[in-house]
Amino acid sequence: MPQNQQNHNMKHIGILSAFFAVATAAVAQTGTNAPAGGAMSLKDCIQAALSHNFDVQVQRYNPQIALYNLDAAYSGYDPTFSASGQHSFNVSPSGYNPYSTNSTPSRTSDGNSFSSGINGTLLPWGLQYGLNGSVSEQYGSAGLPFDNSSGNIGITLSQPLLKNFLIDSTRMNIRVNKNLLQQSEQGLRQQLITSVTAVANAYYDLIYAQQNVQVQTNALLLAQTQLDQDNQRVQIGTLAVLSVQQDESQVAQSKANLIAAQSALDFDQNVLKNLLTDNYSQWHDTDIQPAESLEATPQTFDLQDSWTKGMAKRPDLLQAKLNIERWGIQLKYDRNQLLPDLELTGSYGFTAASREFSGAFGQINEGNSPFYTYGAKLSVPLGNLGPRNQYKAAKATVQQIELQFKQLEQTIMVNIDNAVKTAQSDYQGVQARKQARIYAEAALDAEQKTYAVGKATTFEVLTYQNNLTAARLNEIQALDNYNKDLSNLASQEGSTLERYNINIEAK
Repeated sequence: MPQNQQNHNMKHIGILSAFFAVATAAVAQTGTNAPAGGAMSLKDCIQAALSHNFDVQVQRYNPQIALYNLDAAYSGYDPTFSASGQHSFNVSPSGYNPYSTNSTPSRTSDGNSFSSGINGTLLPWGLQYGLNGSVSEQYGSAGLPFDNSSGNIGITLSQPLLKNFLIDSTRMNIRVNKNLLQQSEQGLRQQLITSVTAVANAYYDLIYAQQNVQVQTNALLLAQTQLDQDNQRVQIGTLAVLSVQQDESQVAQSKANLIAAQSALDFDQNVLKNLLTDNYSQWHDTDIQPAESLEATPQTFDLQDSWTKGMAKRPDLLQAKLNIERWGIQLKYDRNQLLPDLELTGSYGFTAASREFSGAFGQINEGNSPFYTYGAKLSVPLGNLGPRNQYKAAKATVQQIELQFKQLEQTIMVNIDNAVKTAQSDYQGVQARKQARIYAEAALDAEQKTYAVGKATTFEVLTYQNNLTAARLNEIQALDNYNKDLSNLASQEGSTLERYNINIEAK
């Protein structure tokens, strides 16, 4: 394998090894694929996903496959060794001789021949070489016995000067496969970003689901307390039975809401488990308890900075750029194939002839009978219809994918702009929802005091209870949305791995 190929491949092997080191570290920190339960931080969940997420495991084989394909592309420079041997026997019958009364004697001959050679192509200009040798022996009788041997050894060279000089099919395949290897690495980065983002969002949703259960539990407690108090008022005759029926309806609705919240919590648990494990049965009974809470961490949003990150780090954009480069390689090759085929050729070697094999080998070794040739060969296709149209098609394809690249750039800019605006809006929404919840708590407290002195109805108190429950849910939903906004913004920027301190680059 050429040295530059070894250096290039070692670099990519280092990148792959670094990724597997990250996965190994994740296994070490999570300890097992099926924890016994308890608190898990977002970092714990991400580490588990790096090791056991199915999408990540599937995608991380692609760089290995691409590396094998790159190694296979160098096979065009593998030398080929060939060897052959043959024995022949022939009897020619006697024949009529018009110049003699005697017939031509029959001829019996045996022959042995051996040949071998090494042929191949050299970097960097596509020089084709062949080192070949052969030896043969003929013996028998034609009236008189005869025995003679001959042989030769030499080297032949052929150097293209126009077509296949700067690039040929082997060099094109190598460069294309190097490009595809880089694309596969970006594909792995894209999958890591996608999976980590999905884990973060599922983690935030799980926190929301748990807090939703708590909110609905509190709502049921408020409704049950109101029902108990109103039952006492009915017994002493200060409240109509109809009001109690309203309380009972509120309790029943609160129980239904709590059941629904618990079901949503179970569902969100399963969503997160599916992202963390490749053996769901081991995690089925695990109760994941988030060790973190939903908070509205202030963030400075800079649209220009986010655009810069997106243009520099988005794996799909980098893949698209590499795809343009790949088609540029194809275009260069197709352009080269339009040129005439002009080759310099030459050969040099030695011949030998003797009665025996040993004598022929000795003459070759002495080098007393050299031969050489040199010349040039020109081949010009008169129509060249296929290569010309293939070049035009490749040129049009490059123009097409360049437009697609610009379209992707614009789409990314729009998506980042939307993500920034959404995060800014939802952060403001968090503050507004918090104030709304505070006001709803105060309003319910005031209404309960008014109700206690007989100046409010049961329906009004229940309405304020529902308003408080809705305000609490709106607040935690706003916190959930804001945290997912930050995660999604990082995904749009291509900065997710940096955000969560995940490094897969080779050291």
